[in-house]
Amino acid sequence: MENRSERRQIPDRRGEFPSLLRSHNGYPLAYLDGPAGTQVPQSVIDAIARYYTMCNANTHGRFPSGEESDRLLDEARDLAAEFLGAPGAQCISFGANMTTLSYALARAFGRLLQEGDEILVTQLDHEANRGPWLGLREKGILVEEIGIRDDATLDYDDFSRKVNSRTRLVAMGLASNAFGTVNDVSFARTVTHRAGAWLLVDAVHYAPHFPVDAVAMGVDMLLCSAYKFYGPHVGILYAREGMLDLLETDRLRTQDQRAPHRIETGTQNHAAIAGVKAAIEFIASFGRGADRRSRILGGMDVIGVHEDRLARLLYDALGEIDGVTVRGPSFDAPRRAPTVSFTVDGMRPQEVCTLLGRKGICAWDGDFYAVRPMEILGLHDRGGVTRVGISLYNSEEEIARLLEELKLMVRGR
Repeated sequence: MENRSERRQIPDRRGEFPSLLRSHNGYPLAYLDGPAGTQVPQSVIDAIARYYTMCNANTHGRFPSGEESDRLLDEARDLAAEFLGAPGAQCISFGANMTTLSYALARAFGRLLQEGDEILVTQLDHEANRGPWLGLREKGILVEEIGIRDDATLDYDDFSRKVNSRTRLVAMGLASNAFGTVNDVSFARTVTHRAGAWLLVDAVHYAPHFPVDAVAMGVDMLLCSAYKFYGPHVGILYAREGMLDLLETDRLRTQDQRAPHRIETGTQNHAAIAGVKAAIEFIASFGRGADRRSRILGGMDVIGVHEDRLARLLYDALGEIDGVTVRGPSFDAPRRAPTVSFTVDGMRPQEVCTLLGRKGICAWDGDFYAVRPMEILGLHDRGGVTRVGISLYNSEEEIARLLEELKLMVRGR
């Protein structure tokens, strides 16, 4: 069993995040809301500002700032490829966000698939990896659900049963943003390959916490969002070589018709993409090695050790508070994201988060767009859950503050 907390600890880099200086009601803000979007280091802010002050031009201009924009996008694409373990920049497309890219892919698959073909989604996923595919039912494409168990893990027996000769695509998450579940991508690849189906994975909640190697995973497509790993709001699509060229994407005749550009409509957000590049460089700065990929992998490992240690501390301590019930898999799982969700007896999650917020503790309540698992697990009508997510800038002191406030809350309910 993997125990990442036994490895090298993270250096203190909290001073690089300007937002950590903010306070509320006399309390320093504890940003435990990372699954909804992480805070941004100064280096990312500087990269975005530098683009606007020095290089604010559209691409393909035959003048210095236009050429610099071209170079920036090329460099960012190269770096994103290294972050995701892609063979090259030709596999990396940018978009407004993961949801927008998912809808673009769903429309393209809708033109490729035939009536009676089948797509599988899961009951565990964020709605951004369900809604676009469920909409294809209007075209006569069958869309079925893979079930989940009571501990918010996938039912792999149901997975095996559901994949069949009609299955053309399986769209599943790598990690649950609601419960921290990490899914078995190797199993998914085996059963989809056996059926001759494509595999698309949502790595939005996985990529901030674990190294990604899209080629080794054997996935056909992978999506993530930079604002979950210390960058701005930009969606990133990995498509294996040749995959994007199979799809009739929405595109103008004036744009580059080849991958990776054939899904990139309009002018990209160049300043934000500069921030994506800086965010990956920030992660790599935690690692060591002779090349960027090695430094990225090393950085992710160091960050993961820190996050895993705090999440285990939180998980264990919550289990000792009477009236608090942790929802989702335990940390005995082979791999688990540092996201811990729970309910408090006699209190709705909205009330819990409101009280925590008054003490400067940022935690989320609700379903976090993972509405289907909340329905299946009987949590939706109760207001969902309270969710706490660990990021690299969180501290043991912040976890202690949270636990103390929860204990006071439970005593006073």
